[in-house]
Amino acid sequence: MNGPESLYLVGGLLVTFSILASRVSAKVGMPLLPLFLGIGMLAGEDGLGIEFHNYALANVISQLGLAIILFDGGLRTRMKTFRVGLRPALSLATLGVFLTSGLTGLVAMWIFGLSPLEGLLVGAIVGSTDAAAVFSMVSGAGIKLNERVGATLEIESGTNDPMAIFLTIMLSEMLIGSLGSPIATIFMFVQQFGIGLAFGIGFGWLFGRLLKWLELAPGLYSLLAVALGVVLFSITNMLGGSGFLAIYLAGLLIGNMRGRHLEFILPVNDGLAWLSQIGLFITLGLLVTPSAMFDYAVPAAVVALALIFVARPLAVVLCLRPFFGFRWKELTFISWVGLRGAVPIVLAIVPVITGVENSALYFNVAFFVVLISLLLQGTTLAPLARWLKIVVPEGVTPLRRRLLDVLPDDNYEMFIYRIDSKRVEDIPLRMLRFPSGSTIAALFRDRQMIHPKGSTRLRHDDLACVIGISDDLPALNKLFDGEARLRQEREFYGAFTLEGDAPMRDVADAYGLTLSESERDRTLGEFIAHRVGGYPVVGDDIDWHGIHWVVNEVDGNRVIRVGLRLH
Repeated sequence: MNGPESLYLVGGLLVTFSILASRVSAKVGMPLLPLFLGIGMLAGEDGLGIEFHNYALANVISQLGLAIILFDGGLRTRMKTFRVGLRPALSLATLGVFLTSGLTGLVAMWIFGLSPLEGLLVGAIVGSTDAAAVFSMVSGAGIKLNERVGATLEIESGTNDPMAIFLTIMLSEMLIGSLGSPIATIFMFVQQFGIGLAFGIGFGWLFGRLLKWLELAPGLYSLLAVALGVVLFSITNMLGGSGFLAIYLAGLLIGNMRGRHLEFILPVNDGLAWLSQIGLFITLGLLVTPSAMFDYAVPAAVVALALIFVARPLAVVLCLRPFFGFRWKELTFISWVGLRGAVPIVLAIVPVITGVENSALYFNVAFFVVLISLLLQGTTLAPLARWLKIVVPEGVTPLRRRLLDVLPDDNYEMFIYRIDSKRVEDIPLRMLRFPSGSTIAALFRDRQMIHPKGSTRLRHDDLACVIGISDDLPALNKLFDGEARLRQEREFYGAFTLEGDAPMRDVADAYGLTLSESERDRTLGEFIAHRVGGYPVVGDDIDWHGIHWVVNEVDGNRVIRVGLRLH
């Protein structure tokens, strides 16, 4: 069978098999991204015999896939995470990539007998973390990281591609002798970041306002958002900027403009991001010829292990420890989550299409580094996070939430909770302390709708439909917190909590603690915030006078509540 039908059949079967295989991998704990890569390899030249060596087409597919993945990552990143994550993430995304690339390049130069430029090109190709890998594996691990670590990893993976791309293009041009003057090189660097930053923020704000203002059919919002993102990605690249940075920032701005458009954009874009990951990794797997890679296996593995255990940890420590007050356990985890994914393989295509000598080496080394990183680091994220104790309890959230969109500028939503708390069961609704302005609009019990009254009593497994605003969520979540989650929180934060505005002199007198004169004038929240470096997050703890003092709630940089957990 020839013609487009065979292409449609093969493409449909590969995507179908990838999705179905993902269910099996979830049950056995195997990361999804290497699974997609493996399916591409099995379908390739040494497997089912599909020959695909079109690097230019693979580059086009890969760049589009990465752009959509970054756009989706930006849509789901909350602006509040920038409070603690922006500065350290930018340090890792620039200086960190440079250091990681340089150290890895030295190892590659030694192990493969390359020239300094060739070795550094290997380092540049594998030097950045991958947004697709970080976004999917951290969320798929089923853990909630403390905000300092989670925000840093999230922002770093979304913003570090421009540095890696710049280094790869610069070194490739140097190897083929087409690099311009040093001034031109510096100009290219500034151009990449400057245009990407300006266009991403400027057009992201405009796109967000446009999507919020337009009245469209529900299915058109997501299509328009993706189309605008791709247009921005293309124009930014045409002007010499970083399209990846621009589309990530545009997604960030759009995703933080609350409105009905997000309800229609996020679910569809999630599917598009998954399709992009599947297509991206299958395409890259098809490019690989396993039988031609054995000669590179051992030295490439040495490069990968040097990157994972030496280059990345050193770069993280040098970029974060002196300036941002990260604790060693946090630095250890951030070092380990230097996941490599599609980006290194995509960058390894650059030497091929620019005509760099011995380009097969760069592609095969990048492939081995990615495979080892995903299998070694990706499978151990959750156990390591729990062992290092940087995981915080997952609080209750609504089963579903939907913006009511009754008035053009209102922000009232419907929150649906399943009742699983003895604190609210069998208690009349009028006795429950709902946030001002929130109310239960309907109850569903045994598949029947009940019109609630003040005397109505909640029962276990009832579904409560609550109308309120997003500012009510913390209070509502606390009200409907389940028993299992409450036990987890007590184990993590301790059985007792104190208010952050409690004077330290009173706390010291009550618990027999010793304070300096300056410390006695502070509140408990100020004391804890100072001890953790001035940017407290939920889950921060200090071991002081035989007690673990655990940050339970924050508002900006202000500690609201502190838990006491005895040894």
